[in-house]
Amino acid sequence: MLRHTPIYNWPSNAFKGLICLLALHVCLSTGAAAASHAIAMHGDPRYAAGFKHFDYTNPDAPKGGEIVFGVLGSYDSLNPLIVRGVSAAGIRGYVFESLMARSMDEPFSLYGLLAESVETPDDRSSVTFTLNPDAKFSDGRPVTIDDVVFSHSLLRDRGRPNHRTYYAKVSKVERPGPRSVKFVFDADGDREMPLIMGLMPILPSHVFDAETFEQTNLRPPIGSGPYIVANIDPGSGITYRRNPDYWGRQLAVNRGRFNFDRIRYDYFRDSNSLFEAFKKGLVHVRSEDDPGRWALSYDFPARKDGRVLTQEFPIGVPSGMSALVFNTRKQIFSDIHVRKALILMLDFDWLNRNLYHGLYSRTQSFFDRSELSSHDRPADARERKLLRIYEAEIEPDILDGRYSLPVTDGSGRNRVNRRKALELLKQAGYGLRDNKLVDLATGKPFEFEILAATKGQERLLLSYARALKALGIEARIRQVDSAQYQRRRQTYDFDMIQAFWYASLSPGNEQNFRWRSSSADMEGTFNFAGVESPVVDAMIEALLAAKSRLNFVSAVRALDRGLLSGHYVIPLFHLPKQWVAYWQQFEHPKKTSLYGFQVNTWWVRQDVPAESQR
Repeated sequence: MLRHTPIYNWPSNAFKGLICLLALHVCLSTGAAAASHAIAMHGDPRYAAGFKHFDYTNPDAPKGGEIVFGVLGSYDSLNPLIVRGVSAAGIRGYVFESLMARSMDEPFSLYGLLAESVETPDDRSSVTFTLNPDAKFSDGRPVTIDDVVFSHSLLRDRGRPNHRTYYAKVSKVERPGPRSVKFVFDADGDREMPLIMGLMPILPSHVFDAETFEQTNLRPPIGSGPYIVANIDPGSGITYRRNPDYWGRQLAVNRGRFNFDRIRYDYFRDSNSLFEAFKKGLVHVRSEDDPGRWALSYDFPARKDGRVLTQEFPIGVPSGMSALVFNTRKQIFSDIHVRKALILMLDFDWLNRNLYHGLYSRTQSFFDRSELSSHDRPADARERKLLRIYEAEIEPDILDGRYSLPVTDGSGRNRVNRRKALELLKQAGYGLRDNKLVDLATGKPFEFEILAATKGQERLLLSYARALKALGIEARIRQVDSAQYQRRRQTYDFDMIQAFWYASLSPGNEQNFRWRSSSADMEGTFNFAGVESPVVDAMIEALLAAKSRLNFVSAVRALDRGLLSGHYVIPLFHLPKQWVAYWQQFEHPKKTSLYGFQVNTWWVRQDVPAESQR
């Protein structure tokens, strides 16, 4: 006969086991998740609980010394979180911290910083952070839940546009415990929001005033980060000093990082004077992006005798898209045949050889240089399923991974592509009359304006305009001041511009502001091309809804195919690696992060005499 023993008479271990099973059942049935040291956008974080340091850092790196960076321009504010003014370099990364820290050798994973743990249900409708009890600001005051709630409301109402947009998606803020805060999101199903909240900068509520927050000032800010502002030279420079009482110096996410006692940023009016300062040792590290300078200008004495080192660092993140952009809102670029014809006329092989010393790679995808690129990859089964009802909008060779941008022999004649371009223009209703391309129905000449922001764009744009002249097309280059350029770009008052879209290994909400149909007529977005495409809209939805990395990658590649099939831009080129020059007294870890070199993991060598450092 069975005996029914009351629970309160059960052995304690049996009772605890039942409670654990019940708790597990509740978690599984409700989709709840236990608190964790980390969170990944897709799949599991790379580093398990209790990890010691990131693989791309040296945990034994010595502390000490100074490093000097050069910056172009000037600054008039020490607040990087507002629209007004130009903030001093380094403030956001060295003075202010977020709830969690990003790993630079994963697509998008965060680990505990100000928050020691994070939890979110499977549907990611909310996120709960529990603060590290040791966290404190540089003035010694502890970081509290009040500071987190204050930071959210302040940035939601008075922060930069991206902060206002994202933080407005929080429908409710709760306090489950004395060190815990829970953000509940609205019903739009944005799975990225828990990570976005994890990257929210936390400000001391006892220092900042909501009423004056948006005003620029040069008062040294108080934050919880590893450095404090040591010296301010308005517009000319700023110096940070490592805080010896920094609360988070022993955290795994910080071990091997922030090794310099002092970090200084010096400001320069132009790139030539900055480079001269580097050659003299007044600036210590520079990331080079000028092929001409990289190929010809690093032959100065300090480079020849080994005091300055040059190195190419591998990088695993997408190159981003640098391109000449068709404003498809304009009638002249509304026909895809016209856009395809003008793409044929950019002679990359000649440009690369004659202007850039053959050092650039052609950008073939909106996510080139990464696993997210569709170039040279046939669509997989998941992509084809996503694109099935949009088959007519995807070009077959793009779907099959066979499409590549046109190539030439580099001679500058480009005759084969010119004939192809004329045939495409004929299909769009254009033809040659007296060596000018005209609309055959109206007789109107084919001419347009390319808006330029800097003199540096001039060589490229003039070369392209000359190539178009061979087709009878008049392309006028117009350079305007920066204020007018920004205004015309924001209101889409241009025919063609040169633009750049940054890309990460975890594209998300920002794609809505770049390509979604609803952003095409909304002033101030990055949808410069005026893209209005059902397939693009659908693929953005698919990548935002993806729960696994496998499905996410397929959705991004499908988006790439949709954008390439629309021929909205003339893709330009990118650097295959990161070019960096630095003085010999600095050392860096042997392993490079997925995102390239990280100077906050570098340190000063102990074996280089001071007299040989210049």
